[in-house]
Amino acid sequence: MRGLRVKVAVCVVSIVVGGAPPAFAAPTPAAVRCTDTQVPLTVEEQRLGRPAPQEILRRAGFDGVAARFARALCGARSYRAAERVVAAQGQRLWRRAVDRAQGHGPASGDLSRDDDRPLYWARLGMTGALRQWRPAFDLGDSGRKALLAQLERTSRGQDAIRFPTGTKVKRVLVTGFDPFTLDRDVRISNPSGATALALDGTTVRTKTGLVRIEAAVFPVRWDDFADGMVERALRPHLRGVDLFTTVSQGRPGQFDIERFNAAWRGGFPDNENRSSTGLVPVTAPATQPQWTVTTLPYQDIVAAPTGRFPVHDNTLVVEIPAGETIPVVRPDGPTEGSAARSGSGGDYLSNEIAYRATLLRDRLGRKIPGGHVHTPVLEFGAGNTDPGTGTVTDPDFVRNRLDIIAQVRSIVLVAANRE
Repeated sequence: MRGLRVKVAVCVVSIVVGGAPPAFAAPTPAAVRCTDTQVPLTVEEQRLGRPAPQEILRRAGFDGVAARFARALCGARSYRAAERVVAAQGQRLWRRAVDRAQGHGPASGDLSRDDDRPLYWARLGMTGALRQWRPAFDLGDSGRKALLAQLERTSRGQDAIRFPTGTKVKRVLVTGFDPFTLDRDVRISNPSGATALALDGTTVRTKTGLVRIEAAVFPVRWDDFADGMVERALRPHLRGVDLFTTVSQGRPGQFDIERFNAAWRGGFPDNENRSSTGLVPVTAPATQPQWTVTTLPYQDIVAAPTGRFPVHDNTLVVEIPAGETIPVVRPDGPTEGSAARSGSGGDYLSNEIAYRATLLRDRLGRKIPGGHVHTPVLEFGAGNTDPGTGTVTDPDFVRNRLDIIAQVRSIVLVAANRE
């Protein structure tokens, strides 16, 4: 997983590139009073001004999302009113992205409906608008931070997980991620996020009964994980689900079922270009294990014909053996008493969400299948690999993403159907 100025006005979102004048009329006096363009945006939000994100939003029909949100914020005359605006608009964005991905309602724009990127870039337009919003009441840093956290939760589906009750349906929780390494290629999509949109709220009839899948998406940011976002989102549901799997994008050409998860951050820069190295920060660190283990039925998954990509049971880790100081590679998992340096799924946020989710499973005493699935890297078609000259989509790119989504679904159902 990895200088533009973004002006957010009440009625429009203006992207100023290289000093070029805005392509719209100057904001009204009322709009000026509701925004402060001197407030700095995050590194992640600043990327929104690049041509590719703007094209993605326009071609998906999501280019008006941030402007509508900014207008609604400007009309909020109290903190409670602002909370209602943020909750409603965040939930609306998530629902719209899910409906688009699942083919509900008329298509908006000519971008493939399975695309996860409109949700990502529209959310950043909204967080930028909220960051630069100048309300008519005293908000304060803590109030703004709480509203931003609420927007993240609602627009990621984290507060929309609703499982049916009863014993006649298996409840499955799936998580995905935002796009990442955007400074390498700002066009990038994340098939795990696309999978979450495609599967959220779906019910599948299988040979062992009904399977209900609920999904949410997480950011590629170290600080959000350290702040406990994963545990807050998953804890209420891990008490009652029958199976869970965290999903992220892994290596080219194959799926990996990651056997071991490490309590270690390797420091690769996140979407805000921040690094973090050291033990995964969790509550009750005195009882924190160095390793957690998947309980997904990996043998069944590997053996099943789930799709065109091969699926591997990945047991490789990097550890510092007990009593030693030098990291070593272990192809068959960690040894007793070793210190973790890299899980089967690496030492980035994909490993960390797997570690946090499986640690939470163990601390809750749940004896359920759960672990991490790494998808193949989503690749553009031949001749469209150069981010400097390539287009934001192509037929191979769409086909690859659809195939990955379908195979994740098959993997989940293999796990859910295991007696």
